Formats: sequence, structure tokens, C-alpha cells
Amino acid sequence: MKVTGPTGPTASQSSRPSKAASGFSVPGAASAAPAGAAAAASSVSGVAGMNALMALQGVEDATERRRRAMRRGSGLLDRLDELKLALLAGEAGEGALERLTRTLQEERPDDADPGLKAVLDQIDLRAAVELAKADMTRNPASSGEIFP
Repeated sequence: MKVTGPTGPTASQSSRPSKAASGFSVPGAASAAPAGAAAAASSVSGVAGMNALMALQGVEDATERRRRAMRRGSGLLDRLDELKLALLAGEAGEGALERLTRTLQEERPDDADPGLKAVLDQIDLRAAVELAKADMTRNPASSGEIFP
């Protein structure tokens, strides 16, 4: 049995070319049509396979959503710590406030776990309170206070 090309193995001796000196043969005109059809089918299945892979990459499973939610919550806690350290050092903490604002504005993935959702809600609330306090300190006139 010998493999002669993209059409597969052949068992008969009649398919050998008469001038085959090296044992390698190029498909002739008779087998060109099946080879072209195989190549066309191969390219179509390759595209379909690639589309399926791209679709699977776009689908986010529950563990990935949970991981992203935890990463966002951890990032917010890190930004709150930066702000705390800046305030304890006597600095205004403008850079930390800016980073906290950016992190808070990131999209928050939904998670089915009610415990994780509650913790993330508390972290978001704490970050929003710190931003509001900083805004009141920077702009006392815009805070709505009547007293001088």
C-alpha cells in the first residue's frame, strides 16, 4: 500500500506511473479533480473550525466572570489602601483618587454568588464614599452646604 497524494492510499499497482524513478508521484489530470475538491473542503472546514474557536473565546463562563469580579474588587481595595497611605502621609492623594475613580468606573461583571455580590457592593460603596468625601474637600461650595 502506497500513499500517492491527497487522495489517500492506493492498493493497486495500476495507479503507479510508468516513469516513477524515485517513488514519488505527482497527481495527474485524472486525479486533479478529487484533489481540488478535497482542498476546497479542507479550506471550508478550516474556516468553520476557526469560527467555532472564535465564538468559544467570546463566551465567558461563570468562573471567568467570578475571577474578573474578584480582580476588580481587589483592585478597588488596593486603590483605597493607596489613598489611606497618602492621607496618613499628609498628602492630598490626587493620584490615588484618580486611580480609584478609574477602577470604580470599570465594568463590573455580574456574579451569581450572592455573598461575593454583597462584598463587591460594599467595596463599591466604600470607594464611592471616599470619592464623595474628597470631592467635598476640594469643592466646598458645590457640596450644598449653607454654612461658611
